[in-house]
Amino acid sequence: MELNESLIAEFRHEAATTLRMLERIPADALEFRPHEKSRTLGEIALHIANLPGLFIAPLDREEFDRDDYRVSVTPNSDLIERFSRNSVDALRTLKSLTNDALFSSWKYKSGDTVIFEMPRLAAIRAMALNHLIHHRGQLSVYLRMLGIPLPGAYGPSADEEA
Repeated sequence: MELNESLIAEFRHEAATTLRMLERIPADALEFRPHEKSRTLGEIALHIANLPGLFIAPLDREEFDRDDYRVSVTPNSDLIERFSRNSVDALRTLKSLTNDALFSSWKYKSGDTVIFEMPRLAAIRAMALNHLIHHRGQLSVYLRMLGIPLPGAYGPSADEEA
């Protein structure tokens, strides 16, 4: 079995769960911020929408310069489309990665500065999937604070069971 098959299955599950959560974000709540040091709901959602394009899709190259990745700086109504497009690109890359490629080194840069270098497999787990799940957890707290019912992630949520 190729390792990418397991990663593809995991990514598909996490992407579907994330999409269901992004779909629940009310357009009039994008500026909601639970604390002065917190990001706004819109900023968290935009970051989530971009993650598959930042940490999975570019793994088909030897390195990636995040300065070349164009993102809008304000959240808007294209969050679902952006996440969906980035997820399609991420899946295309995951399907192309062999075991040898997954164990080979990959660089994530900002201009001439190497932010990190690690095997692609580690980048997928730590920087893509875990990162996505972390911010989706934050998003779930924001939505809960706004009284928005949450979708289940690993089974039904308390809102779906009620």
